[in-house]
Amino acid sequence: MRLSTQSRYGVRAIFDIAYHSGGLGAQVKDISRRQGISQRYLEQIFQKLRRAGIVGSKRGPSGGYFLSKKPEQITVGEVIRITEGGINPVLCVNPDDSAKPCARSGGCVTQIVWNEAGKRLNDYFDSVTIKDLCQLAKEMGMKKDFDKRFMYYI
Repeated sequence: MRLSTQSRYGVRAIFDIAYHSGGLGAQVKDISRRQGISQRYLEQIFQKLRRAGIVGSKRGPSGGYFLSKKPEQITVGEVIRITEGGINPVLCVNPDDSAKPCARSGGCVTQIVWNEAGKRLNDYFDSVTIKDLCQLAKEMGMKKDFDKRFMYYI
């Protein structure tokens, strides 16, 4: 199982806002520069995250994207489900993920394995918050790159 770039980049972008913006709005160009993700692709990801209520946006020169929830309230699992549509390793585990139900559903022994794998992945991803990622970054010695537009000197 592989996660798409949308979910990987979505988690990185949410982490970036939480870690680098200091509670203020973060501009896409700054997130793009720090994370190495194209601005256009970030905008597409942010549309999904905004509809789901994870981020909000403000227009204008002092605008940007901001977290709608506290970092400790946003889990990696939530971001992945928003961008991927689900975390199950195979479509037959959740009939809602597939347009055509599996013909073997209810009589397939491997479906039990896939179901348990999906539950464990969900549990793990839901146990990791954006605040946890910020703490890990701090422990790794990652320097904060505050947006220059908020630096004032007297």
